Amino acid sequence: MELESQHVKLLCATAEGDRRAFAKLYQATSGKLYAVCLQLLQRRDLAEEAMQEAYVKVWHNAADYHNDKGSVLVWMVSIARYRALDILRSASYRRETRESVQEQADSSGPQGALFEQRDKVRIDECMDTLEDGQRQMIQLAYFRGLTHAELTEHTGSPLGTIKSWIRRGLQKLKRCLEP
Repeated sequence: MELESQHVKLLCATAEGDRRAFAKLYQATSGKLYAVCLQLLQRRDLAEEAMQEAYVKVWHNAADYHNDKGSVLVWMVSIARYRALDILRSASYRRETRESVQEQADSSGPQGALFEQRDKVRIDECMDTLEDGQRQMIQLAYFRGLTHAELTEHTGSPLGTIKSWIRRGLQKLKRCLEP
């Protein structure tokens, strides 16, 4: 059976309250969802939290899925991404991140903090050398976690243009940051 049709079948059964189908759907998709969450959050505990919240939402909203929203996996990944982005936006995440960075700076001593600050300044200086479109796309994609499709929607620019801005911007950043 084709993977997508298997996902649809499992999701439909999940919508009817079938826990076994939900467990199979989890087994089939959890690796991908976890990878998405971990990539955005950079912490296992937060990625697991986002993934758990995403699967709770999938369980409760399985009946709301429609084929015109894309494949089941794409629909589930978008739920997981939004849960991860919600965590990133939360005040507690920002506070924990600040505390973690401060602890790392304290443990590495003044020299480590100096190197870290110098690298941050260098990255900021290199970002300032980018064209406006390149800088905006890189900030939205890498610092706010928007996908190419969301960038297209957000900016109204064609997908090819967005990809070009990001590619050229990253190449320019790489050249700027190389010793």
